[in-house]
Amino acid sequence: MALFEYFPNYVWNLSVSIAMASGAEIGEIMDMCQPLLAKAEAGEDAGTVEFMQEWMKMADKLVALAEEDEAKGRLLSAGPKRQRAALYYLTAERMQAHGSENRLATFKKGIANFLRGTSQAGETVTRVEVPYGDTTLAALFTPAEGVEGPAPCVVYLNGLDSNKELLYWSRLPQELAKRGVASLCVDQPGTGESLRLQGLPATWKSEDWGTPVYDYLDARDDIDSARIGITGISLGGYYAPRVCANEPRYASGAVWGANHNWAEVQQKRINREGENPVPHYWKHVHWVFGAKDQADFIAKSAGMNLNGQMEKIKVPFLVTHGEFDRQIALDYAHQSYDQLVNSPRRALKIFTPREGGVEHVGADNMSFGRHYIADWFAETLGGRLA
Repeated sequence: MALFEYFPNYVWNLSVSIAMASGAEIGEIMDMCQPLLAKAEAGEDAGTVEFMQEWMKMADKLVALAEEDEAKGRLLSAGPKRQRAALYYLTAERMQAHGSENRLATFKKGIANFLRGTSQAGETVTRVEVPYGDTTLAALFTPAEGVEGPAPCVVYLNGLDSNKELLYWSRLPQELAKRGVASLCVDQPGTGESLRLQGLPATWKSEDWGTPVYDYLDARDDIDSARIGITGISLGGYYAPRVCANEPRYASGAVWGANHNWAEVQQKRINREGENPVPHYWKHVHWVFGAKDQADFIAKSAGMNLNGQMEKIKVPFLVTHGEFDRQIALDYAHQSYDQLVNSPRRALKIFTPREGGVEHVGADNMSFGRHYIADWFAETLGGRLA
């Protein structure tokens, strides 16, 4: 396996690999991880408080260094430091159990430093709010590059435990922008700000918020309403197809990791089949779905099955998956692809050892996934490939 496996458990290694793919410095990674090695040997749930302490220590140091740059007017140097600080805060927060001390404060530090850091670095991403019922969904908008007039756009959805900042750091928005395609990274219900700051739990009926997201883009003068696509990573591999199946105005779709029957995956995890994405897994999913106990969670997630949904998709659709995904079985990618019987252009891409990206959502190497998906949307939404 190609995943960077410093610790003796998958869950901790996954977090480290995601951080490395998102812009961490290897020297900082080692400084944070070396004191934690013995703690990790006690299991994936033990030692997460110490994990937060080490990663926050590094993040706090980077913020202090950024402040020194700012005092000298060196904002282009301060920006990357604040972004790495944000990454380390958010990685530390992601590892904690719901209700852990300092978890919410750490999350807030992460998003604040992300916004300041990207602004200082001159990056074009901006935070926006999407109207949703009597509230809003926080999102990050990245404009297309080199486009005159309304541009195509891709809605990019979180997985179970990600947030819009991690979506941005996956570099798919930047690759889309190069191809003349804008993007909107969304903290949908059950993720990011929507869960932590607004208490909006996840729902299996993702079109309930997928349609308002489309309506938001439809109202923007800089977006071509006829060329809006949708994609999702990890559990977004369930949400995005479900939205695409029930909101026909989306013009193209893709998944970065198929998640055809997540309800079934939960039964497998009860039987300890496959790896978990985060420590304290059952506490996490109860929080995400607003469930009072295990039975309530199983009931609230029972609808997360794409049988009968993929057949409703009538636009181009791409399914991607890593050959050695240890969380979501490869067979789910074939199920999703096989049921795309009414798509005018369906495609299945399995990432193999020849290239990389064989682990869950390419945690071992995200470059191949982001390029392949960006090219897909450039082709199906009218962007550019060169």
